[in-house]
Amino acid sequence: MPFNAPHPGQKQEGGSGLQSLVKAEKLLQIALVMPVAVFIGWIAGVGLDRWLHRSWIYIPGLILGCIAGLVEAVRQAVSSDKALDRPSDEAP
Repeated sequence: MPFNAPHPGQKQEGGSGLQSLVKAEKLLQIALVMPVAVFIGWIAGVGLDRWLHRSWIYIPGLILGCIAGLVEAVRQAVSSDKALDRPSDEAP
């Protein structure tokens, strides 16, 4: 079986195990921010409902949570995409 040595100037795919864990953590953060924001908006709306003796404030809380979660998810995805496009400072 022939051994194909990488070219000295060629950048190798992959990376250390720690780098892949960091990438996985960033993707997990993006995936969890939306449901967590909706849940927090819902809880805040229910709390205001009980405090102000109303029964409709949880709906704006849900909507506000959806909007905040979507904005944060898009912001994190764009910053993650920019970080992947940046060349690394590793030596070949």
